[in-house]
Parts: sequence; C-alpha cells; structure tokens
Amino acid sequence: GIAAVSLNLIMGYGGLISFGHAVYLGIGGYTVGILAFHGVTSAWIQWPLAIGLSGAIAFVFGAISLRTRGVYFIMITLAFGQMLYYFAISWSAYGGEDGLSIWVRNEMPGLNTLDPIQFFAVAFGVLCLALWFSARLAGSAFGLALSAARQSEERVETVGLAPFKLRLVAFVISGAITGLAGALFADLNRFVSPTMLSWHTSGEIMIFVILGGVGRLYGPLVGAAVYILLEHLLGGISEYWQIFLGLLLLGMVLFARGGLIGALLGREV
Repeated sequence: GIAAVSLNLIMGYGGLISFGHAVYLGIGGYTVGILAFHGVTSAWIQWPLAIGLSGAIAFVFGAISLRTRGVYFIMITLAFGQMLYYFAISWSAYGGEDGLSIWVRNEMPGLNTLDPIQFFAVAFGVLCLALWFSARLAGSAFGLALSAARQSEERVETVGLAPFKLRLVAFVISGAITGLAGALFADLNRFVSPTMLSWHTSGEIMIFVILGGVGRLYGPLVGAAVYILLEHLLGGISEYWQIFLGLLLLGMVLFARGGLIGALLGREV
C-alpha cells in the first residue's frame, strides 16, 4: 500500500507512468538486508539509509528519464529497473539469485517487532503518515503546480515554473517513500531477493493504483487491499487466479476510469 501511494504521487498527480518503480522497493529492501547481514539492526539507521539511497537513485534515474516522454519514458524506466535487477542476480556476495535471508528483524525502542501485531502497528503507522503526506502534497502549491504541468506544460512555463524540476522533485520523493516501503517489506518477510526489483513487481504496484483509482488519495490503498484479498481467496482455488484479476482490471479500464473508488463514489476522495 505504501509503495502504491508513492507511485500515485507521480502517476496520478504528475502523469508519469514509471514501469521501474520496483527499483526503489528493492533498494530499500537490500539496504535493510545488507545492514542486517553486517549486524546493523536498528530501524533508526536502516530506514534513513533506505530512504536516502532510494531518493538518490531516483534523482539520477529521474534526471535522465524525465528528458523523455510517453512510451520512451516508460521504456527507459523499465530499462533502469532491469539493469538493477540483473545486477542483484549477479551480486553473489549477498545471495545473488537465491536472495538474502534476514535473521533478525529491525529493532525499535520499546517494541518487539517480531510480534506480528506490533510490527503491523509500525507498518500501519507509516502507511497513515504516507497518506497524510500525500494529501498535504497534493493540496500544496507544489502539488497544484505538478498537476498543472501534467495538464499543460506551456501554461506552467508562462508563470515561471519549470515542469522538469517539478517532476524531478516528485520523482525523488516518490522513490524515497517507496524505499521505505521496501525496507518494511523486507523486514516483514525477513528476506530480500532480486524479485523485488523485477518488472513484475513494478507491474503489481501499478495495478494497485489503477485498480483503486489513479489520482485518488485512497485509491492505491484500496487497490492493494483488493489485490491481496483476491490472492488470498482465489489463490487457494486455482494457481491461475490472476485471470480473474485481469478480467477485473479490464473492466475497470473499460467502464470505470476512476477505479473502484470512482465507480463507487463517483468523485475525488
């Protein structure tokens, strides 16, 4: 859900379709895994590094990718994602294709993160902060300028704003938040692997946003919840449960452009 909320910042408000957003999820995950491998288990060290590294990589990739448009932007973000995916596969020092196990979950003062309820509370708290931040950003002068750049670059430029800089800042923020989501995801599973960086994972995050509603505040969260629910209910019935997901997604694209939230409420939420 957190990863989808962060993608919605650039996809919903900025109109940027990134097909390599799993890169930042994987960077956050590998940051936690590598630090834990070397005995550093404090969340107050792991999280800032995961956020900082993901944001830094997003800045580099965004500075290059955002010079393109449309399908070229999609393909270059995919290319960057696959580049790091194959790098992780060949990184034998940290598991390579087999991945890296995390023996000890991160430590937080006063909490036992090995307790599922307490770890859920931590993740839920971060999700609430991500939603709050997304709402504030969308309603701020920066968010309005970003949305305006999506609609008409020329009008934004005439008032002295640079669309490229707006998109780059949004891209970095989105990558940084996704890195934090990756850190939590790695801790949840106590395992990190190149799969976190794959284009399949990027596609799943994008499905969350489209399914719930692009540009809707709670759309990514609803989309993620429905995806997990379908996986839980239908996964035990058939290993081909994603066929039903595909039909649902097709229906959303054809008949409910606002996603599930748009179909139910018909207004911005």
